[in-house]
Amino acid sequence: MAEQVSFIHAADLHLDSPFKGMAHAPASIFQEMRESTFMALDHLVEAAIDRNVDFLVIAGDLFDNEKQSLKAQIRLRKSFERLQKHGINVYLSYGNHDYIKGNVHPVAYPDNVFIFSGEKVSHFTFMKDGKELARIYGFSYENRAVLDRKAAEYKICNPQIPFHIAMLHGSIVSNTEHDVYAPFQINELLKENFHYWALGHIHKREILKQSPPILYPGNLQGRNRKETGEKGCYHVILRENETKLSFLPLQAIQFQAIEISVSECKQIHDLEKFILNALAEADTPQLLDVTLRSESIRLKEWENEKLVEDVIDLVNETTSNQQNWKFIFRVSVHIDTDIYGQELLKETHFIGELSHHFEKESILPFVSELYQHRQARKYLNVLSEEEEQEIKEEAKQLLVNELLKG
Repeated sequence: MAEQVSFIHAADLHLDSPFKGMAHAPASIFQEMRESTFMALDHLVEAAIDRNVDFLVIAGDLFDNEKQSLKAQIRLRKSFERLQKHGINVYLSYGNHDYIKGNVHPVAYPDNVFIFSGEKVSHFTFMKDGKELARIYGFSYENRAVLDRKAAEYKICNPQIPFHIAMLHGSIVSNTEHDVYAPFQINELLKENFHYWALGHIHKREILKQSPPILYPGNLQGRNRKETGEKGCYHVILRENETKLSFLPLQAIQFQAIEISVSECKQIHDLEKFILNALAEADTPQLLDVTLRSESIRLKEWENEKLVEDVIDLVNETTSNQQNWKFIFRVSVHIDTDIYGQELLKETHFIGELSHHFEKESILPFVSELYQHRQARKYLNVLSEEEEQEIKEEAKQLLVNELLKG
């Protein structure tokens, strides 16, 4: 029988995430949110045991903060102890969120856990049936940021070992949506004949290259409205001339963004029924970011009169008590007609000029002071083009609506 190794690739567990900005949710739902990263960890352990894997690799950011809570450390240790009972090893590295020097009192883990203890790339060897079957390479962040190009440090040693797996918590040099740590280019990862690159840091699941596999599994549990859809890990089976990848969803709660057309709503009382009919059944609880779209300006009028807010409260009362509950944590309104563009341009020169001004103006000069603030910038990500456009559109609609009131 040909040699093979079976393992799970996970990253970015972010245990004990605080879910900032979500405290307005009902207490029971908020408590489930706070527990969701630990539930996803339980699902990860169960998946490893069910598939009888040889080991796990966890590529950084096991914790959300360098000052890890005792609860998070003990829950992780208990998970590793469960894996130990089934003979499953764990190879882990620390990332920019849980860098080594930030935590001075770490909990000791069982003997099946192998930790990359510094920023110099090193390796561990996985033995099976008395034979060296795989070598796992990686490093941990000692401080919050690693800016060196670490890819050059990954060198295969002892090519007689069948499988070589590289772990790297970092991002592509050209990535503009995240802080770039341990930057690399894909061609740099191809200079050595690694069989698999287990990446971490980017929370969106992505396969950068199929052969050899270079991929991000994403995080285990979505934590905000940008981290939508299924979240989880990859089960990987490496053979001499074949690689099998299987994505395993593990999230305890799923963030979803949905759009609902409500143009047919003639009265505010119709809105609740339209929204409830649009909420599909799901296998896990859902936190919903809802966009209501209409061709009628009356939707905007209902929003300004706080009537939309009242309807959302009614919907949440209906859906948040179910087993696989749904909770609308954010709602936005979009008018599909050109009410803020050409029609106004014909009627009101000033509003038409204002609309043109929004199209060509960037919002970045207006938020630069916030991004330069010592405390604020720690918690802010760079705005994407889509986010900038969304802010501009919302600001334009708010301003024009106030002018129309007059």
